[in-house]
Parts: sequence; structure tokens; C-alpha cells
Amino acid sequence: MKNLFLILFTLLTSCNFQKSESSDKHLLKQVEESKVHLNNTTYYLIRHAEKDRNDPSEKDPKLEETGLKRAEKWAEVLKDVSFDMVYSTNYNRTKETAQPIAKANSLEIEIYETNDPFNQEFQKKTKGKTVLIVGHSNTTPAFVNAIMKNKKYEDLPDDENAALFIVTVSPNKTISTQLLYIN
Repeated sequence: MKNLFLILFTLLTSCNFQKSESSDKHLLKQVEESKVHLNNTTYYLIRHAEKDRNDPSEKDPKLEETGLKRAEKWAEVLKDVSFDMVYSTNYNRTKETAQPIAKANSLEIEIYETNDPFNQEFQKKTKGKTVLIVGHSNTTPAFVNAIMKNKKYEDLPDDENAALFIVTVSPNKTISTQLLYIN
């Protein structure tokens, strides 16, 4: 198993991270296949897609047309990932972003609270699973940092909707992260 992990680590660290759809899909497939072989817990974290900003007083806007297209693109990019669970904050824009992936995997969207997202109950419930988590420009990096127990990632810029964090937790608690941008 250590050899498989070393091979995967070498593959992932030597990959050319040019932003092409085929290389992104290939990398995601490698990550998913490694999860199956190692019985890891794998978290895919994204920020909601582009929201409607026409009414600044709207506290819970829906996605604009570009955002709806991005949500569908996430489903296309992640179609080879077999998700066990899909989580979202309780906002229209995050649920709309998660919906195409939840539907493709025949899953219901589960709501999570952002004040203590990576608590013991969440860890127990998601152990050994592949999980999508949809959040916001501040909550998504904060969630990744909570999993890592390290403040590695800062808030995303307000116009950044293409970031994909992949966090893998092995059974022996080794944690690896990747940050990809899927445009």
C-alpha cells in the first residue's frame, strides 16, 4: 500500500497542471482510483458558482446564467467521481451549484453549518467516503484548513468560482491537498 501511495504521490506531484479539460479529468480519475485502492476519505470542495448580483440587498441570491452553466460544468468535470455524499450550506447559490452533481450521483444534498464544519460527527459520518462540499469564498478555504488543522489557504477572491480543493485523508491520518482551477 505504501508503494501505491508513493506512486500516486509521484504522479500527482509530477503532473503538468495546465488548465485543459482532459488533463483535469485524467487527474481527477487518478485521484478517485487511488481513493478506492487506499480506502481514503476524499473531500472535493468548491465555492458556489456565479451568483446573481443585480439586487445588492438580496441576502440569498440564486445563480445567474453563467453560474448555472458552471454548476453543470462541475458535474461534467466530476462525472467520473463516484460521490457518496454531497454537502452544501443552506443558501440558494450553494444548493444550486451542488444540485447537478447530487442528481448525477442520485444523492440528496445535506446541509452543513459553517461555524464548526469538520466536527467529530462530520468526520465519523464521512470516514472512508468521497464527499462534495459546496461553500463560499471564505468557508471553503476555512473548511480545507480545518481538515488539515493548518491555516494554509486564504479566502478566495470574490470573483473566483473555479477553485477545486481536493483533500485526501488516509486511514493513518496522513492528509494531502491539491488546489486546481477548472475554467
